[in-house]
Amino acid sequence: MSASDRPAAAVLPVQPPATPTAAPAAVGERSASARVWPLPALLLGVVAGTAVQLQQPQLFGGAAYAAALAVALVVGAGVWLRRRRAPALAMQGALLLASAVLVWALCGLRALAFTAQALPAELEGQDLQVTGVVAAMVQARDDGVRFRLAVQSARLDERDVRVPPLVDLGWYAQGRGDAVQPPPALRPGQRWQLTARLKAPHGALNPQGFDYELWLWEQGVQATGYVRQASAAAPPRLLEQGWQYPVEQLRQHVRDAILAGLPASGSADDVRQRAAGVVAALVTGDQRAIERGDWDVFRATGVAHLMSISGLHITMFAWLAVAVVGALWRRSRRLCLWLPAPTAALAGGVLLAGAYALFSGWGVPAQRTVCMLAVVSLLRIAGLRWPWPQVWLLACAAVLLVDPWALLQPGFWLSFVAVGVLFATDARGADAPRAWHWRLLALLREQATITLALAPLTLLLFGQVSVVGLVANLLAIPWVTLVVTPLAFAGVVWAPLWAAAAWCVQLLLVVLQWLAGWPGAQLHLALAPLVLGMAAVAGALLLVARLPWGWRALGLPLLLPALWWQQQRPPPGQFDLLALDVGQGQAVLVRTAGHSLMYDAGPRFGASSDAGQQLLVPLLRAQGERLDLLVLSHGDADHTGGAAAVLAQQPQARALGTLAPDHPVQQLRAVQPCVAGQRWHWDGVRFDVLHPPAPLADAPPVRSTNAGSCVLRITAVDIDGQPGRAALLTGDIERAQEQALVDGGVPLAVDLLLVPHHGSKTSSSAAFLNAARPAVALVQAGYRNRFGHPAPAVVQRYRERGIALVATPGCGAAQWSSASGALRCTRAQRRRYWHHRLDE
Repeated sequence: MSASDRPAAAVLPVQPPATPTAAPAAVGERSASARVWPLPALLLGVVAGTAVQLQQPQLFGGAAYAAALAVALVVGAGVWLRRRRAPALAMQGALLLASAVLVWALCGLRALAFTAQALPAELEGQDLQVTGVVAAMVQARDDGVRFRLAVQSARLDERDVRVPPLVDLGWYAQGRGDAVQPPPALRPGQRWQLTARLKAPHGALNPQGFDYELWLWEQGVQATGYVRQASAAAPPRLLEQGWQYPVEQLRQHVRDAILAGLPASGSADDVRQRAAGVVAALVTGDQRAIERGDWDVFRATGVAHLMSISGLHITMFAWLAVAVVGALWRRSRRLCLWLPAPTAALAGGVLLAGAYALFSGWGVPAQRTVCMLAVVSLLRIAGLRWPWPQVWLLACAAVLLVDPWALLQPGFWLSFVAVGVLFATDARGADAPRAWHWRLLALLREQATITLALAPLTLLLFGQVSVVGLVANLLAIPWVTLVVTPLAFAGVVWAPLWAAAAWCVQLLLVVLQWLAGWPGAQLHLALAPLVLGMAAVAGALLLVARLPWGWRALGLPLLLPALWWQQQRPPPGQFDLLALDVGQGQAVLVRTAGHSLMYDAGPRFGASSDAGQQLLVPLLRAQGERLDLLVLSHGDADHTGGAAAVLAQQPQARALGTLAPDHPVQQLRAVQPCVAGQRWHWDGVRFDVLHPPAPLADAPPVRSTNAGSCVLRITAVDIDGQPGRAALLTGDIERAQEQALVDGGVPLAVDLLLVPHHGSKTSSSAAFLNAARPAVALVQAGYRNRFGHPAPAVVQRYRERGIALVATPGCGAAQWSSASGALRCTRAQRRRYWHHRLDE
């Protein structure tokens, strides 16, 4: 997700007095409104039809969409022909319905055409000989590079095969230590012939989690994979350095020049290098150049929208371009006679803003902004002065016609709600004071209005809002927009200016880090249901509306339910369990009436990325959870990779597990050893540690291995004190440990089993399954993981015993309740047609 779509984007800047978007939104004239009266219904239909289509769990056939398209056109034409005789209200309703059906059908046909290019299932995991051109700026990773390839041809076993036209590939370094061999220096425009293994786009799907598959869908990518090198039949071969994708070539050249021209001193926390990453992001749109710690500061202070090519930068650039083009155009009498200067200025401003957005990577936020600027400028050039709600709705519909799936992006709602609020609360008119102090007060008022109006929307979308965002944005908006960004772009012409821009960024980082350190700088609340969230948004809009204070006060009762809402918890004596979709790793959240436990913390994805930071911490915040205990079954990276992030966000949580004394987590918080016989009760629910056994006095402590995995049994207890349904969390124990549990006579019969070792063939022995006899078994594993989990022989053993085996690749996060014994899959609950479907 782009930074402009993240929580910090909620605090948006005010419009400059002469932006190209401000003038067309002036008060409309009745004559103009009368001439375009059908337009609001048509535009509302565009939004409604798009919204309905994006809720489909699967697409209909082409014939159904074609029939709907024909019906919509016939109805629309009939309504238009009878426009002078039919009642106005009935006509507008019919036009709205026809427009909605039309857009619904067009969007469906676009989606069908796109899915027709998907990767055939029989080609997944095959060694394909692919020829293609590097189509985008290459992204460096800890273990290699990631790049986008425009495929020209593909072959399998000497025959041509069809693969998607655009794929994302990883090219990993080979070898270890001093013998490591990095991938070649890839650049856009290069034409390569290589061997690649592809798979369908498949991402983790958790409650309130980021939809990676939707993001790839919007990018036009329908397959991911990696380059095969040592074991490939033919080694990768560079065919030519072509001229294709010149903009991407220039972007990468500028980014690399910025990072090379502002070298680090060698420390990971080097402020100069961190500033260089911000400068590179501002010039080229490469948000990955900014370090994770700096993103945390930007989000905490509400200024993350300034650190990428967002709508603000493009709008300000367009405003400057309009002024410059207009001034230059007026210097030529011949040009003014050919085309009026205001018209030329608006057209030139939009074209230059489009070029700026193209150079910055043509991201979705940039596309939205350019589309909106183009619509508003065209209205002004045509001499149409419509009421601002109509202009606002036209821009919104235009964006959705270009990119229907933008409706699901948080940045879409933040941007358009902010613009609507500014239009609706604009108190400046022709007679408004022009003195500088009045303008300053107006800017302060508008920024405060935006901050208050968007706070509930930000909480609804992200469960967090920056309390210091108003102060931070008042300082950062003019500094970044008027000082840092111009210097950064001027550095393309004269490189020493990049150093000046980096120095300005360093000053800003000092101030923002100080603001982020304030107590309560960021507010985190549990995500309220949609109805309560929408009521809170309406309440905030009512508070900032230009109405008497008596009416504004009615917004407070609408705000409070969303602010006080807490997720429903299990009743006393019962518990629920959420097995998260973390890829090839393990993480389970267990909740009782008043306590919470996390069993394992997922894998590490790279040196600066892990499941804790990307998945677990956002989930805990969204659900308002305060962990009492973090259990780490053993020290493998796929079980402890996210522990540091979880412990940092949950300082009150204790840690229990089987970790070696020198394990990195031990340096963060003392981990109490996990030993069989440990037992505790929370809210009537019983927790028993079944493994590992206590070490003998003269034996070394259990090391961080699969054999030492902490096995936890959780048992519900009814009101009569009788045991109810139970779950068994097993870590990575293998056949020997399973047999020891069976021979030890410990209670193993459960209703839910977390499959040992992700379904490895070394676990899930027949004797263990006969003793456990679960109704449901959960496998936490990655899609098409390199270990082959769950192993076919293991799957067969579960099927022979009638045990329902559910794996996270097909289920997403699995939710289970001891009260009902029912299992719910997130993929089934949130299914949309762009999601990858697996036949279990």
